[in-house]
Amino acid sequence: MAVVVVLALVAASLGSVSIPLGDAVRIGLDRLPGIEFTGDWPQSWETILWQLRFPRVILAVMVGASLGLAGATYQGVFRNPLADPYLIGVAAGAGLGATVVLVSPIPTYVGGFSLVPIAAFIGGLLAITVAYGVSHIDGSTPVTVLILAGVAMASLASAITTFLMIVVSPDVRPILWWLLGTFNGSTWKDVWILVPYFVLAAVVILPHARILNVLQLDRWQATQLGVNVERTNLVLLVAASLATAAAVSVSGLILFVGLIAPHIVRLIWGPNHRALLPMAMVVGGGFLVLADLGARMVLQPQEIPIGVITALCGAPFFIYLLRRARRWRV
Repeated sequence: MAVVVVLALVAASLGSVSIPLGDAVRIGLDRLPGIEFTGDWPQSWETILWQLRFPRVILAVMVGASLGLAGATYQGVFRNPLADPYLIGVAAGAGLGATVVLVSPIPTYVGGFSLVPIAAFIGGLLAITVAYGVSHIDGSTPVTVLILAGVAMASLASAITTFLMIVVSPDVRPILWWLLGTFNGSTWKDVWILVPYFVLAAVVILPHARILNVLQLDRWQATQLGVNVERTNLVLLVAASLATAAAVSVSGLILFVGLIAPHIVRLIWGPNHRALLPMAMVVGGGFLVLADLGARMVLQPQEIPIGVITALCGAPFFIYLLRRARRWRV
């Protein structure tokens, strides 16, 4: 966790206007209750950090943590390390749900409450329901069928999203940029939109770590050990879909974080979900901070969508996993 904090501070200090790391730390701490620093830094630095970079890096950490947690949960529920929020169609479905609200006359806020995460959650839940229903055969869910169903749902959702953008919205560029994944223009409002959904998903999923370990046995053994498999799977899938949808609603489609983070954790800490779930959140958050820093710095002063960075990292990683899958029964 300390490493993620350091990465976030370094990322906040870098950009078109570079701010010394020490000053960035002092400016960050200066607004905490009971802490006061006297510094001669320019007022513009405080504005840059508190209005632009701090909300951006905090949102990157939270989105990465949400996707990492969701990915680890999907992989545990489906008992396969290839499950990912994007590959099984949840992220694209969430993107479609969010787009419907963004391009339609439906008010984005009702009583100060954003409807975008709710619409994204409904879209993501519908996508995984269809993908899971199609791929569930004779009491099992072959991963190859699940991924094919997920890809089909993602393609359908993407096609409908594109159609809506072209027909309804005269200028598709802002929505297209958002769908490619970006933290550009992130504000504290985005952070607070994500917080309740992220916390709720984590509160539901993390206590199920021991049960997820049991679910890695076959269905009959898990039932004999007292696990209500159907109910547990439903609760975990809904919670993971909520985390995914909330992340998509504030950042767009950011691919492969939910695939990469759990695998890194397994390589270092092993498959026990008591460590896997929280560490997938930490690794996902750190990975996305680095990816966002790359998106900002690679073509400076231009910025590229963060989804491009994560796809460049995740696609080769997915191909590697597919090659290893020859040794797995799928």
